[in-house]
Amino acid sequence: MEALEAILTRRSTRKYTEQMPERELIEKIIEAGRYAPSGSNSQKTHFIIFSDKELLTELAGIVQGEFAKMEITDDMYVSLKGSINAAKKGGYVFYYGAPVLIVVANRKGYGNAMADSACALENMMVAANALDLGSCWINQLHWLDDNSTVRAFLEQYGLLKEETITGGLIIGYPVNGVPERTMTERKGNPVTWVEVK
Repeated sequence: MEALEAILTRRSTRKYTEQMPERELIEKIIEAGRYAPSGSNSQKTHFIIFSDKELLTELAGIVQGEFAKMEITDDMYVSLKGSINAAKKGGYVFYYGAPVLIVVANRKGYGNAMADSACALENMMVAANALDLGSCWINQLHWLDDNSTVRAFLEQYGLLKEETITGGLIIGYPVNGVPERTMTERKGNPVTWVEVK
């Protein structure tokens, strides 16, 4: 798949089969993330890969429990409110049952932590699309970055105390066989041209 096509046809996938993608494909996706640009070429984005179903189930239970304890406030982001509401109802699986979750972290206090991680996440989503795998950016762990229970779990598996959770990505085979690639009309993201006359 040509690069521009992979970018323009990328869509989020939220329904996956249980089939584990081949290790080689997962490694290619991670490598795409590792080759993303970073501020001053710092290369400090950390990728923690979960592909064990039992660990993912355990983490989903922790996330549901911690979100269920939270109260919704007016100033919260709409998706965060949705996650809290879903957790309070029970049965909330923040990673949509995908077989692979890639947690992305970076240094606390580093001004480009989120930008570097966002570039890596985008690279991985585009690579997943090009490799016929579904993907979806997952923010729930970022929203729980200061939660001691979530951090204690992730620190058992490689998250460093001096790191902040900047995002996550799920990958796997979509239930429909290949990712949804219908291009959708852009109704936002305005463009302003400034030209010399």
